[in-house]
Amino acid sequence: MNLLVNILKSAVFGIVQGITEWLPISSTGHLILMEHFMPLNLYTDAASNTAFWNMYKVVIQFGSILAVLLLYWKKLWPFGAKVTPKRKKRIFRTWVLIIIATVPAGIAGLLLDDWIDNTMSTPFVIACTLIIYGILFIWMENRQHHYAIEDINQVTPKKALEIGCYQILALIPGTSRSGSTIFGGTMLGFSRPAAAEFSFLMAIPVMFGASLLKIIKADITYTASGILVLLVGMFVAFIVSVLAIRYLMRYIRTHDFKVFGYYRIVLGIIVLIFGALGFLA
Repeated sequence: MNLLVNILKSAVFGIVQGITEWLPISSTGHLILMEHFMPLNLYTDAASNTAFWNMYKVVIQFGSILAVLLLYWKKLWPFGAKVTPKRKKRIFRTWVLIIIATVPAGIAGLLLDDWIDNTMSTPFVIACTLIIYGILFIWMENRQHHYAIEDINQVTPKKALEIGCYQILALIPGTSRSGSTIFGGTMLGFSRPAAAEFSFLMAIPVMFGASLLKIIKADITYTASGILVLLVGMFVAFIVSVLAIRYLMRYIRTHDFKVFGYYRIVLGIIVLIFGALGFLA
């Protein structure tokens, strides 16, 4: 019965992960908050459960990575039979830009991973970052826009590095990886669709590397039940991510990001109130 309950919890986490990873509202922040109300309890000791959760909340994102690979396969795979030399060159260039954009957050993640888990993964920090970036999104949409980059093929190595620096901000729970990079891209002159698409592609090496690092560093004994719970979360996250990415790309062609800014502010205030009342430790 306990395993079934944890599988159901993991499916719910997968739904939330799949939706919030690509919307600029922080997937990790939502997962951490949810864990306070419906924790995964697979081990008999608290330390192992904490170690499993610290691994789980990152590795579940691998399902979301697979969704990006599926949806953008033609833009990412240069070895297809019908791929022309010109298109192959363009795909390799895209990968170079993705790698350049990955470097800043990759280095910062390696250096700060333990500190973030032990110090920054708190409801108060999540509430503050939700509110701050909510305000920034509203401000961003109210300012005058000038889009110099309408397509990711216009992205330069310099722009890729600059947007990669914005991705460092996403290491703080509640910030949102897609949120920080979409915000950064827009500030750097990307159109909303171009910023969102490049944000999705940037996620591949960062999230894959983060997942691998967590699996290696996790101080737990992996059990069949633990692996099953993780796989369920990843599979659900994959399915939901496919739908979420398709929805967001359609949405931002005719809408701005203000609604996500307001959502972040309201959720951040709710988290602060719950924390003040003692519901969140």
